[in-house]
Amino acid sequence: MNVAPARRKPVAAIALLAAAALTSSCSGGPAAAPPDGSQATTAATPQAPVVEITPAEGAAKVSPDKKVVVTASGAALDDVTVQAGDERLEGAYNADKTRWTSKTALKPSTSYNVSATAGATTATSTFTTAKPERALQVADVTPNAKGETLGVGAPIIVTFNQPVTRKAAIERALRVEAEKPVPGAWRWINDTVVIYRTQKYWPAHQKVTFNADITGIKAGKGLYGVKDYTANLKIGAKQISKIDTRTKMMYVYKDGKRVQTMRISAGMATTREYTTTSGVHLTMERGNPVRMISPGRKKGDPGYYDVMINHAVRISNSGEYVHAKDNVWAQGVRNVSHGCINARPDQAKWFYDNVQRGDVVDITGTDRALEWNNGWGYWQMSFSQWKKGSALKGGESNR
Repeated sequence: MNVAPARRKPVAAIALLAAAALTSSCSGGPAAAPPDGSQATTAATPQAPVVEITPAEGAAKVSPDKKVVVTASGAALDDVTVQAGDERLEGAYNADKTRWTSKTALKPSTSYNVSATAGATTATSTFTTAKPERALQVADVTPNAKGETLGVGAPIIVTFNQPVTRKAAIERALRVEAEKPVPGAWRWINDTVVIYRTQKYWPAHQKVTFNADITGIKAGKGLYGVKDYTANLKIGAKQISKIDTRTKMMYVYKDGKRVQTMRISAGMATTREYTTTSGVHLTMERGNPVRMISPGRKKGDPGYYDVMINHAVRISNSGEYVHAKDNVWAQGVRNVSHGCINARPDQAKWFYDNVQRGDVVDITGTDRALEWNNGWGYWQMSFSQWKKGSALKGGESNR
């Protein structure tokens, strides 16, 4: 009986089928349909970055001391612009540029436009700041006459138009920048007046700039700065006059060189009123002539006088001047004045013509000391004591 042999599957064909199956399972081709017949989902599209702005769109009556803050999630900030008209508000990014914060205060009663971009996202906001109940401005800076050259002892006296209760906030906004910087400090003498004095005299022959960047700064309840102020000051020669009431002599030095020697007559010192004050005085103003009337007396009283005095330079608020007087017989010999320093008319005119406001007049020889708040007697106070009048911790400022 013939039996036919069993049929065998070709080995090569099986290997090819296995390879085909393996290739299909590892390829990036279409996936097999799920058993329930639904279609496979593709990879999710990345979300656009989210940008948020504070104050938000349409915000009104925003407090000027609020910060503008822009944040981004999903990407870094590419650009932030905050503008009021043509003026751009300064700000700074954090380390990874996901947050931008404004540096300076906002202007009251002003509309701001904000634009920020992060990747494909751009966000905008328009808001307006509140009108302050009261407006703070610099009413005066002295000495600061047009074209004026100042002495090395000159203070910077700033007067505001409104009483300031948040003094530290305003003081931080006051900047003094000198070509030859020296330490200095502010001292508040009342709620509207603050005075800057250097630790030592200003270095001579330089320019000094004072800036009050008070716009938007809160100075009290409902009180905000509404206008910045800048003063450009010029410090001239180092002119110092030394007076000794005992020798009745006055020597004037300019940049260290003696330029004038004057015989003088000082206060007769029969009363405290008629005693010249000793200490560091500053020249404050001048007049030619100046009317001088005896204080606290009326016509007919003993010691009454009402005279016109030529070439008078004020050095205190208690009536002291360096001025011309024709009593040459007393000058260099005897003190006969009511407290002023008088000199030969031609030399008094020279002093009048050459003086700068803020020049130093250092008087010695009497038992009556100049008070620190008598005129510009600020150098009578030590610098450590002066700084205690600052609203800031430590007081001292080089700005």
